[in-house]
Amino acid sequence: MAKSKLVKANEKTADAVVGGYKKIENGVVKTYTKIEDKFVDEFLTKDGETVEEAKKRLKEEDKKRRKEQEERIRKHSKSTEEIQIEIKEKYGRRIS
Repeated sequence: MAKSKLVKANEKTADAVVGGYKKIENGVVKTYTKIEDKFVDEFLTKDGETVEEAKKRLKEEDKKRRKEQEERIRKHSKSTEEIQIEIKEKYGRRIS
């Protein structure tokens, strides 16, 4: 089945738009990465540490911090059943 001229023109336009978007996207990501690397190099690297090593270290530190925070939250969180038991002990009744 032959495609109409309109369909072909529409596909050509779509390809041009997507191609233009990809160029802009790649440019933005590349620029952001340069800025990020410069910031890490200037403010976050330790003596003799490369930017890549600093990024890896920061990622590991963040992962550790998040895990510790989750553990603290879990430690201080109570289940509904535990809360109901406390209410019963304190007020002599159970809340439903």
